[in-house]
Amino acid sequence: MRPVHFLPLLLALTGCAASIPPVQVTRFHIAGAPASAPVVLEAGEGMAGDSLEFRTYAAAVQRELARLGFGTQGQPVYRVMVQQTQSQRVATPQSPVSIGLGGAVELGLRPDLGIGGANRIWIHTRLAVQMKRVADGAVVWEGRAETEAPQNAPASQPGLAADKLARALFQGFPGESGSTIKAP
Repeated sequence: MRPVHFLPLLLALTGCAASIPPVQVTRFHIAGAPASAPVVLEAGEGMAGDSLEFRTYAAAVQRELARLGFGTQGQPVYRVMVQQTQSQRVATPQSPVSIGLGGAVELGLRPDLGIGGANRIWIHTRLAVQMKRVADGAVVWEGRAETEAPQNAPASQPGLAADKLARALFQGFPGESGSTIKAP
């Protein structure tokens, strides 16, 4: 009988699963969903309204709002503040194999393992959106979506990250107020 080698199969499956990181979403709102109405998008604190970065994230938010019936034609009823931040985390690789008591060998596969001993840089991206009534400035809905991906992964690139975060943030709009969910 031939021995079956599962390690190559496990490593291949792990590589596939780690390529699409989940998004963590938290939302807050007052008494249900705001009614569909015209909106104007503006840069949030710390973002330049004329920057390519703002335009990328604002376009993704605008697409999702349009899907929900919030257009940009007419007198705006809501001001939508869009803010995006990024940070980096360096992950030092560790061996996936450890020797336990009694000589047992454990195999723990982690998505942040680097091959060849090099540190791996992870990009943490956060999209925060606030919807305020123009009439009185009251915040009627706000949310944030966050994800983390390896620096060289497609999911860490601004265009893909903006679309993924905006889609997750507005999925099931307005969402359960005060709860945090993970979106695929």
